[in-house]
Amino acid sequence: MRLMEIDRRALLAGAGAALLSGLAPRRVEALETSETLFLAARKEADGNYAVVVFTPEGRDVVRVPLPGRGHDVTLHEASGRAVAFARRPGTFAAAFDIHGRTEPVFFSSPEDRHFYGHGVYSPDGRLLYATENDFENGLGFIGVYDTSDGYRRIAQFSSGGVGPHEILLAPDGRTLVVANGGMETHPDYGRTILNLPTMKPTLALIDRMTGDIIANHDLGETQRLSSIRHMTIDGHGSVWFGCQFQGDKAHRPQLVGRMKRDGVPELLSAPEDVLHGFNNYIGSVMTSRDGELVATSSPRGGQVVYWNATSGKVLGCDKVQDVCGVAARPSNDFLVSDGAGELLAGGPGHGGKPDLIRRDSKVSWDNHMVSLLG
Repeated sequence: MRLMEIDRRALLAGAGAALLSGLAPRRVEALETSETLFLAARKEADGNYAVVVFTPEGRDVVRVPLPGRGHDVTLHEASGRAVAFARRPGTFAAAFDIHGRTEPVFFSSPEDRHFYGHGVYSPDGRLLYATENDFENGLGFIGVYDTSDGYRRIAQFSSGGVGPHEILLAPDGRTLVVANGGMETHPDYGRTILNLPTMKPTLALIDRMTGDIIANHDLGETQRLSSIRHMTIDGHGSVWFGCQFQGDKAHRPQLVGRMKRDGVPELLSAPEDVLHGFNNYIGSVMTSRDGELVATSSPRGGQVVYWNATSGKVLGCDKVQDVCGVAARPSNDFLVSDGAGELLAGGPGHGGKPDLIRRDSKVSWDNHMVSLLG
């Protein structure tokens, strides 16, 4: 692991002054009594952005204003700490207490980097690992942040590829799983892909203690335009991943894959109607509470598809326009969110018609959602 001293960037105007919203007594009570909590970023009614902690009924209990659009939230359950990351190519992150006991801490990527919207804590919560883009050199890195020192960046190591996106901690507590999307981008050119002719996504396994790359798998030449972006780990220890195809829009390649323990990635076979409904884009991948179901959402296709974690077969599909966020519920189905401000209960047992839990058309939920199950 290579240590690196950096100058901490000044926060965006007003970000340092953002505080947790004051909690009304009924919200404090809800926070203390709820066995399950959910966390997600969203766009607010006034056009600003926030990350919120909310109950299964969709009632806000903690709200942290953000200086820009958020993406994913990573949670350290034992301590109740969480971090919301800016959407690519954003440079801010907000660390906060899900119980609202302390003010949030804002920190940023180095001057020559931006975040990719994802991170993961070490088992003890002392370190945070965040995916970053060295955009001048077109290289992916994992930044290491000390949570006990204001989330100061203390180290970095290679992600094993270009465009690292989601990062997970394997069940062994030591191995990091990194989805290198393969797409080279630069903030000067927005989200334009600069290396399409040479694009090569990979799944990298990295020793978080040393930064050594244990293994690095790709999908082969015929699938090199399928950018691996989001992942989950099922109850059997297999890594499930979703791709976003960057090739001809008329093509409909398989987009959902699985990598079993000590194995190599394989793309699973979905029926043609399911592939058409994905519209070449997987937005979120999530495992059910018991680890036996996997949900894959597509905001561009307007569907959530549910898979059997053992057989790898499709079990069902819910149609929801602009759907993306998916999180496990205690009942072994899923809470899903969309851009229209809806929260719904979905799963293969819902017969293709998820149940509406709450609708607030003044807000728009962002891409990801996580749950703290009681």
